[in-house]
Amino acid sequence: MAVCKLCHTNVKYSGNTTNLRTHLQRHHPDKVMLTEELKKLRPRRDPKQTMLDSDGGCSHKFPSTSPRSQKITESIAYFICQDLRPYSVVENIGFRRMVNAMEPRYPVPTRQHLTKVCVPRLYAQTKAHVKASLGKAERVALTCDGWTSRTTEAYVTITAHFINEEWELVMYVLQTRDMPESHTGHNLAEHLRKAEWEITEKDPVIVTDNASNMTIAAEEAAFTLHVKCYAHTLNLAAQRALKITAVARLLGRVRRIVNFFRRSTTANHMLKEKQRLLQLPEHKLMTDVVTRWNSAHDMLERFLEQQPAICAALLSSESDVTTAEEVVSALKPMKEATQYMSKEKTPTLSVIAPLQDTLINGLKPIEGESAVIKVMKAAMSGDLQKRYIDLKATLHACSAMDPRFKSLPFLTENQRQEVYDGLIAEAQDQPMPSERAQENGSADDEGMASEEETVDDGVRFKEGESSQGQHPPPRNPKPSCPLAALLGGERYGGGAQPKTNTQENQAKQQMTRYKEADLLEVKEDPLVWWKEHQYEYLLLSHLAKRYLCIPGTSVSTERVFSTAGDIVTTQRSALLPDHIDQIIFLNKNLKRM
Repeated sequence: MAVCKLCHTNVKYSGNTTNLRTHLQRHHPDKVMLTEELKKLRPRRDPKQTMLDSDGGCSHKFPSTSPRSQKITESIAYFICQDLRPYSVVENIGFRRMVNAMEPRYPVPTRQHLTKVCVPRLYAQTKAHVKASLGKAERVALTCDGWTSRTTEAYVTITAHFINEEWELVMYVLQTRDMPESHTGHNLAEHLRKAEWEITEKDPVIVTDNASNMTIAAEEAAFTLHVKCYAHTLNLAAQRALKITAVARLLGRVRRIVNFFRRSTTANHMLKEKQRLLQLPEHKLMTDVVTRWNSAHDMLERFLEQQPAICAALLSSESDVTTAEEVVSALKPMKEATQYMSKEKTPTLSVIAPLQDTLINGLKPIEGESAVIKVMKAAMSGDLQKRYIDLKATLHACSAMDPRFKSLPFLTENQRQEVYDGLIAEAQDQPMPSERAQENGSADDEGMASEEETVDDGVRFKEGESSQGQHPPPRNPKPSCPLAALLGGERYGGGAQPKTNTQENQAKQQMTRYKEADLLEVKEDPLVWWKEHQYEYLLLSHLAKRYLCIPGTSVSTERVFSTAGDIVTTQRSALLPDHIDQIIFLNKNLKRM
């Protein structure tokens, strides 16, 4: 039973409201009418009003063409390319939940929309930026190398290097193409010729490893200059030393000891106890990789570091320890040279000639060395001496344009002068300084002065010379008679005829001043120096950009391989070559936009 609140009458109630509604209509009709009127006055819910879906989403979404949606979609495409995420990430429950929490009204795009619209659009925008940057370069150097993905598919990657207007060394990945055919020199040359980046007018240089197919490819593609990777050259020299019988046996014995500790949990536990007892760094032992000579150096170096603990856990031969120390000492300069040459932000080609000279001199035999080390040094020295014979002129010119090595102490006086004369002759073919200066807002109104002058309150200085510490030239004396004032002193013997300052003279003068300037410390950045002094040496500064932009190694291309390996996995084996090219291109170049 239920009790009416209006008349307190008992009304039969059996689980539904029929009897209750009938009672109200019969005994309290006025109350029923009032309730109906109140319902009419209530605002109706707008059917377009935002409502939550059952999954917590929003039933009213932004149009995919709205500025807000497009901005988020571009950010997702950037996220996928920059962080190397698969396209399918937009279908993952966790990703969609995260996006919904941040913006419930955003419609998450499909993977097909990303692959066909978003990423290609981002690729086109970035490619236009890269092309514009290449168009401003003084010269472009390329590196090229082939690699194989985890899914055993072959690709060729090309990177570009140049010095921009701010004297920064810039590297872009240009393209990655699949190459199912054999990696012959002819086939590689075809790939180089098909590169669609409009850089033929930039006198491009190519840097590759020492493989014969790369040499043939560079010749067939008609590159004026082909530089062999110095890191690869050092690798070949070091590999010769490691193949010496005594050294190979030593590496084999150390490798067996390392593998023993890596395989046996008991031995590894004992080694850790000895490390703590002897207060040694608790580092794991390292093993070498056949294709990386420096891994053999690292293995021996770690073996020597942990040698007291190894001896305590597993007695090793004293002669092995001594030989290992000598081998590590002999290989250390090679490793340090390889590490320096792997830099991307500073010029490296200019370092090859000084490094070659230093390494070869350091590999001369020393009295008291063991026979093994003497043979090692002879093998490495012999291999290094036969490299870069046909490229010496370029290497020396490049070192001369580096203010750290411009004195060329590794050459004779005649050889140095020959290098400087060659650079002067090359500078004569550069555009006139006035043409360059006009582009930088530095030229005078006519743009015809051969050696630009800056005028300040009637005092003139040659361009590049600072007024600080300089004595202003004396003003012309007043004419001694009215006739001299009328006719002009210079034309009628009142003064010496000025010599025409040709571009050849400018180049010689700039080279003289450049050689006389203080050497830059080796630890300093030569590009920063040139940025500060470019207007003092207008002709030479353009030569510096042409030479210092060339990398000394193809390491930048090889670094792309590790990135590509993260992309081309078994989970993404269905990716088309064009998609791989776009993702690698964007991953390496977006950060420079």
